[in-house]
Amino acid sequence: MSYTLDANVLLYASDESSAVHPEARAFIERMAAGPEIAYLFWPTVMAYLRIATHPAIFARPLSIVEAIGNIDQLLARPHVRTTGESDAFWRGFRATADDALPAGNLVPDAHLVALMAENDVRTIWTRDRDFRRFPAIDARDPFGRA
Repeated sequence: MSYTLDANVLLYASDESSAVHPEARAFIERMAAGPEIAYLFWPTVMAYLRIATHPAIFARPLSIVEAIGNIDQLLARPHVRTTGESDAFWRGFRATADDALPAGNLVPDAHLVALMAENDVRTIWTRDRDFRRFPAIDARDPFGRA
């Protein structure tokens, strides 16, 4: 079985002021330990870097060196994979869009869902309830909340 993460899980693990920081950090440590295949899709990585280093979002933003270091540590694990869009991506995105009719802020979510489908990944760990709008995936809260 494989899964992916939404950027928000990575962000909570890096944001010490977050109420779920300890839980998120423990979740990332379990993920890093394996053995399940974990995908970090490039849009998730870029969202993490953009938000974790942004001073208007994080009380104590990470430096780009710290944020890249966090991603490097995860990507160094033998069971963590990353991949991008193939030539068939647009067709998959269109199928995802037909199911959920994304607009505005749902477009990046649809992007991730299309990447998941392209790589046969069915589960995403996220606190973003918007992922529940996509019937082809299983969106799970890593902190066990509804």
